[in-house]
Amino acid sequence: MKDEQVQNPEFLFGKKNYIFMIIGIAVISLGFIFMSGGGSDNPEVFNKEIYNWQRIRLAPTLVIVGLAIEIYAILLNPNK
Repeated sequence: MKDEQVQNPEFLFGKKNYIFMIIGIAVISLGFIFMSGGGSDNPEVFNKEIYNWQRIRLAPTLVIVGLAIEIYAILLNPNK
């Protein structure tokens, strides 16, 4: 019989990477939640709420920060 070495499958990322990925997804989701809404019940009436600072400044910033966290999570070395 041959002596076969059984290799245990290894995950591509470590636990630290996955934690940062979950945080990044949560920040991106929060950004999209802040972007939603702002519609009007009556299409004839203009709603100035669509130009709220949350939708114009905060939400896109959160999405970009979340993407940066995701990039960091991918590039993070789990062995350090």
